[in-house]
Amino acid sequence: MSVQRPSVRKAGLAVAALSVAISTAFAPAAHAAENGKFRIGIVTFLSGSAAGPFGVPAANAAKMTIEALNAGKLPAPYNKKGINGMEIETVIIDENGGATKQVEEFRNLVQRQKVDAVIGYISSGDCLAIAPVAEELKMPTVFFDCGTSRLFETVKSPKYSFRAGLDAVVDNVALARYITETRPNIKTVASIQQNYSFGQDSWNDFILTMKALKPEIKVVSEQWPKVMQGQYGAEISALSVAKADLIHSSFWGGDMEAFMLQGSARGLFDKSPVALTCGDTGVEDFKDKIPNGMIIGARGPYGQFAPKNALNDWFRPNFTTQFKELPSYPAYKMTQAILAVKAAAEKTAKANAMPTSDNVIQGLKGLTFEAPSGTVKMSAAGGHQAVQGVSYGEYLYDKKAKKGTITNVKTYAAECLMPPDGTTAADWIKAGMPGAKCK
Repeated sequence: MSVQRPSVRKAGLAVAALSVAISTAFAPAAHAAENGKFRIGIVTFLSGSAAGPFGVPAANAAKMTIEALNAGKLPAPYNKKGINGMEIETVIIDENGGATKQVEEFRNLVQRQKVDAVIGYISSGDCLAIAPVAEELKMPTVFFDCGTSRLFETVKSPKYSFRAGLDAVVDNVALARYITETRPNIKTVASIQQNYSFGQDSWNDFILTMKALKPEIKVVSEQWPKVMQGQYGAEISALSVAKADLIHSSFWGGDMEAFMLQGSARGLFDKSPVALTCGDTGVEDFKDKIPNGMIIGARGPYGQFAPKNALNDWFRPNFTTQFKELPSYPAYKMTQAILAVKAAAEKTAKANAMPTSDNVIQGLKGLTFEAPSGTVKMSAAGGHQAVQGVSYGEYLYDKKAKKGTITNVKTYAAECLMPPDGTTAADWIKAGMPGAKCK
């Protein structure tokens, strides 16, 4: 069964692809500072199965946010035009193609396009490949989405690499707590993950936490399809036979939506409901195609779980009006990363002066800033990793409104979910999560 994206996303992809072509074709080779503009390289999926639910919403968020910043139309504290008064221009790159290609594209952004900063990367494999190169080329690089907890293990003493979104540890510790609280009688779990770093890390963190909270839990099936495999007949058969009380999946993008549609058609979720750490991107499209009660996450306080504040009151309605769909979590996280760079540069640069690389990295380290998702603290990994809480809820289709909603929401503070610096997630969880502050 193939998954067809809604026409609005196809249109969005065409618009995004066009903007890429224009940005790349006309971006001058000279350093942006020479024309008084702050140039940002934006990297996100513009083709492939990750584009519709992830890459295009992120690209659209970047477009909308940067246009609004250049016009001085964001709420305080971001109402000063551009970045430190400098107009922002972008060079947008398609993330599709694999890690080797992305390293080449990154070097091109730095050495030929002369960007002042790079914001990007959805794939954890791409992040792991890019981070050492960012350090080598001394380029301020903000990873906006990738979730692997290995990022700051790969780069142990980062200077130029930052992540403005959360890693997968907090996703899965929070999910395990949610499940033990809302389903105390659960006895068996199964797993289906994309077979690469993000899927491996997600399942490992989740099952370690489940065993710490509920030692009697049993794993009855583990499925490891390829990334972007698309067809899951064999895996669904295996999961059906296992009859787990719950299936855990960190599937994202087209894989997640394909699995949900194929599993629903075969009645899998009538036997075993599923918990989706990345389910937020499918809420608008699931409608009545999946059963109610699926556990849904957004990898933080984004999308369906975003709070009410002045920035979200600007972001959500403007995104919805402009792109004809609600912003899902990749859109929130892209805007969050852009605002982090702006806040960092304006914290350390001289008034109305072009921010330097040192301004950006010095400002980002340990930064506390506001976003549509609420307050963000760059307080983990020596000040290079964002810290926020995580929410989960259950999917409910509103037949009258003909749209998906989220009920039974629980929110877990960052202090309840994150290992201290210098301790791996696995070691912290196995030790019983010492120091966790959970209300």
